[in-house]
Amino acid sequence: MKLLVFHIGADRYGLRLRDVVRVLPLLELKQVPLAPGTVAGLMDLHGASVPVIDLCRAAGLPRGEDHFDTRIIVTDYVTPEGTHHPLGLRAERVQGVQDVREELLLDSGVQAAPFLGQVVSDAHGMLQLVELQHLLPPELRALLFQPADSAS
Repeated sequence: MKLLVFHIGADRYGLRLRDVVRVLPLLELKQVPLAPGTVAGLMDLHGASVPVIDLCRAAGLPRGEDHFDTRIIVTDYVTPEGTHHPLGLRAERVQGVQDVREELLLDSGVQAAPFLGQVVSDAHGMLQLVELQHLLPPELRALLFQPADSAS
């Protein structure tokens, strides 16, 4: 399985490449007043407003640092109802794509954050999967993805 590898704080994480639409340089985001702290802002993607989540804040850490390799990962987020939405993830120190053998993935043994999945060890240490479908709690999902008919 191919993973896009990045950092949340000091630790390495991976997102399945099948969930990634594109990786963009760090962009200036429009702030969203009164939004939860995990919402980094909104970005304009070809005329569409796309919410961006700060992965550091989602993991309970302080806001992510702006490194030369901090990126916005545009993903295809699928709600439990099956609706597809573009979702940006602000990720620190994006390292690139890494092949991981699925049979080497192990349960982490910790259920602290519902979006953190299995782990694998390699020459660089541990790498943990980010499970995109579990990233947004229902209340945040409802705020970010309003039904089209409620916009009027």
